[in-house]
Amino acid sequence: MGKMRDIMSAAPVYMAPGQSALAAARAMKRHATGTVLVLADGQLRGLLTDRDIAVRVLAENRDPRTTLIGDLCGGEVTVLGPDDDLDAARRLVRERAVRRIPVLKDGIPVGVVSAGDLAGADAAAGAWPELS
Repeated sequence: MGKMRDIMSAAPVYMAPGQSALAAARAMKRHATGTVLVLADGQLRGLLTDRDIAVRVLAENRDPRTTLIGDLCGGEVTVLGPDDDLDAARRLVRERAVRRIPVLKDGIPVGVVSAGDLAGADAAAGAWPELS
């Protein structure tokens, strides 16, 4: 069955809400990730993706140097723990239409699982047909 800890990308990138979209994009490039977790006062406040920057900053002709990441993310963030099973993650991806799920341990971000990570785990377990 597998646990979140088995497939999560460890050491997530996180930033403060007062940092710019440009700084987030540069952090994503530097760390080869498409996700930044937004933390304020040690608490997860949001999740920012490379798509958020493309669609909500660049496509809207906003200045990435002055657009704050705290203004780009908000609302409820779907999270799981490292010991939660992958079926719980699959359910959340399906029911809430999320593509990335932060993994928190005692309220502290320890990883991120993407829909692609889940697909890779399914393929490794033989849940997907082989392509020839």
